[in-house]
Amino acid sequence: MSDQSSEPLLLLKRKTASTLDETIERCISEFGWAQLLQAVLVSLSWVFDAQQAFISVFTDTPAVNEWSLQDASSILIGLPASSFFIGCLIGGLALSTLADTKLGRKNMLVISCVVMSITGAITSISTNIWIYSFLRFLTGFGRATIGTCALVLSTELVGSQWRGQVGIIGFVCFTIGFLSLPLIAFVNRGSSWRVLYLWTCIPTMLYSILVHFFVRESPRWLYVRGNKEEFVLTLKSITTRSSLTLSFFGSFIEFEDQEHNNSEESTTSLYSTIKMLVEKKWAFRRLISVMLVGFGIGTVYYGMPLGVGNLPFNLYLSVTLNALSELPASMVTFFLIGKLTRKKSLLGFAMLSGICSIGCVIVKDDYLKELQMGLELVSFFSACTSFNVLLIYTVELFPTCVRNSAVSMVRQALVLGGAFSPMLVAFGRTNRWLSYGVFGICIASCGLFVLCLPETKGRTLSDTMDEEEYKEGVFVC
Repeated sequence: MSDQSSEPLLLLKRKTASTLDETIERCISEFGWAQLLQAVLVSLSWVFDAQQAFISVFTDTPAVNEWSLQDASSILIGLPASSFFIGCLIGGLALSTLADTKLGRKNMLVISCVVMSITGAITSISTNIWIYSFLRFLTGFGRATIGTCALVLSTELVGSQWRGQVGIIGFVCFTIGFLSLPLIAFVNRGSSWRVLYLWTCIPTMLYSILVHFFVRESPRWLYVRGNKEEFVLTLKSITTRSSLTLSFFGSFIEFEDQEHNNSEESTTSLYSTIKMLVEKKWAFRRLISVMLVGFGIGTVYYGMPLGVGNLPFNLYLSVTLNALSELPASMVTFFLIGKLTRKKSLLGFAMLSGICSIGCVIVKDDYLKELQMGLELVSFFSACTSFNVLLIYTVELFPTCVRNSAVSMVRQALVLGGAFSPMLVAFGRTNRWLSYGVFGICIASCGLFVLCLPETKGRTLSDTMDEEEYKEGVFVC
């Protein structure tokens, strides 16, 4: 009897959720200059995120030499890089829900950039390996949510037609940040490694101020949090639609208020989003699957640039080539994201990355070093493309009320894979199977979990758990 009486309410939720989603979609579907400016400004945070993620390629070895630790254990030599990734992992777990609950996407982005830049600048005055590793840990902790907030905020400002392309802007900015590192390092090759941290952190502080004053909050997040006035003002500032559509929003929000204020998605509990992801079987299944895929991708994505020093190639050239390989990965994703199915493309690129990574081990002779470098670049290119597709895929798999938390959890899985990479690279100096071999096996085997996920190509974003359930019919699973 209770099931029969609840059926009309469930149908009403489905109808109103669909109406809200369609109305927001109509307002932001036309991609205008205001949306482009906001998306680019938000995506610039990826530049500074990339610099801190890969700066250890150029700083850690000079730091080890400065403190006369060349003959130290592989674990100690890899400690600063591993500390950074462990900081990213813990920071992501501790801070991931703040962007969905208390702070919002914009404020969390600003705070993360400020913390990362301050701790990064202080790193330049480290006096030993232990202080250096601790400060790298704090930098990773602060940096943990930058990419997540930037991706979610930029994609929630546009309609489904442009979501993939806008997401790629961030990946291109990440590539620019990565590419800037060998240039900055080369220009300052006669200076201390400490200068690199100042070159990368001071601009980040200035960028944080810019975001605080000129970036708008996600309209979807504002609505889910019940801030309807700012929700409408934000839409008016970024949309090209007429005021008639926005006037409709005023009456529609009033219609939705009572249901929305009583919904579980509007709770203010800090970890309520994690609770929702765990309690819903379909959401938990999706989350575990994408996290496992992310872990495999992370080992290659973060491990390959650290491991190029083990190949018989110039370090500056190797890192530059790796950074450049991110550009075609971003371009492939940008132009084909509207045509590629998420599952097949993610699985295909993960398999290709794994095969080429193992190929780096099999091809051992130094006279084949060009082939080794080619296999390494193809593996890294495929991992980059998988990385891009995975994040966009995750955005589409989860509704607004838990989206930032879900994307953040996936990024932490990527970082967890990265946390093991420095140690594997250190061990791989004597046996490449312990670095490139493990990388290849990990990404190929973890990539198979994409088969457990639904296809999301061409779908509109959901805002609540109920809406996502009814959209796919997963409530009966």
